[in-house]
Amino acid sequence: MITRNKFSLNSPEFSSQVYGTWRMLDDDSSIQDINSRLNRCVELGITTIDTAEIYGLYEVEEALGKALALSPGLRDKLEIVTKAGIYVPNSRHPNRKVGFYSASGARLIKSLEKSLRLIGTDRIDLFLVHRPDWLASIDDTAGGLNQLLRDGKIRGAGVSNYSATQFSALNSRMEQPLATNQLEFHLLHMDPITDGTFDQCQELKVQPMAWSPMAGGRLFDKTNEAAARLAQTAADLSPKYNDATLEQFAYAWIMAHPSRPIPIIGTNKVERIESAAKSTGIQLDQEDWYAFWVAAHGHSIP
Repeated sequence: MITRNKFSLNSPEFSSQVYGTWRMLDDDSSIQDINSRLNRCVELGITTIDTAEIYGLYEVEEALGKALALSPGLRDKLEIVTKAGIYVPNSRHPNRKVGFYSASGARLIKSLEKSLRLIGTDRIDLFLVHRPDWLASIDDTAGGLNQLLRDGKIRGAGVSNYSATQFSALNSRMEQPLATNQLEFHLLHMDPITDGTFDQCQELKVQPMAWSPMAGGRLFDKTNEAAARLAQTAADLSPKYNDATLEQFAYAWIMAHPSRPIPIIGTNKVERIESAAKSTGIQLDQEDWYAFWVAAHGHSIP
């Protein structure tokens, strides 16, 4: 069952799973297809949508806006998360020669205002700095985010791919505390458990988001030794958990961590979104959670 979560006292509520749009245009989905998918997410209780300025080389936000426009009132049933701060060469910017990060206050404000226009909305529920910009001061970045919060153009602010120290530094300048840190976390990448980011989330009562929960498809690569061990573990445990699949176990494993990560579902297939939603009903026993850890690493715990 999909539940509701607040990333922080100041943020709006979000669903316990998020529909991600990174590859939304990869399979030539029509605007009608995207609209149908969004409506099905709402029916499943997955009301939070994650996107970003750079997705689809700066084309996904516009497609998302067109899909939302097909169903009057759909926008108000959703919480929209978008990100900004990555700028790479593309057809719309032919003079851009190299990719770079920019998290200056002015640049974030400009990007957010473009996102509002393309998505066709008057506010973003959660706005994230997509990557740390090593040349932007924390005062400059926070200044832009604070201005957007004061203007009511965003309801919450957060970051993505920040270390614990980077998060702490920026958070020290925020008028409203940062709401989340969106991080790569899955059975083949467990760094947030040991690098301090999830510890910090628990300390500050900040709920993280987990991107690439299926490891970009590597979780199902039969030539990957770790993936093969995980598949065997899933097969062994499946009867105990109502015939759960490896994919469902992968989501449940993420959500079982005490920092309560919210996984971002990255598929365009409705049946896989439906399958992912069922994983919220899986409560892994402690020993079984560690069984997946052992399978992923190929050795017992230290």
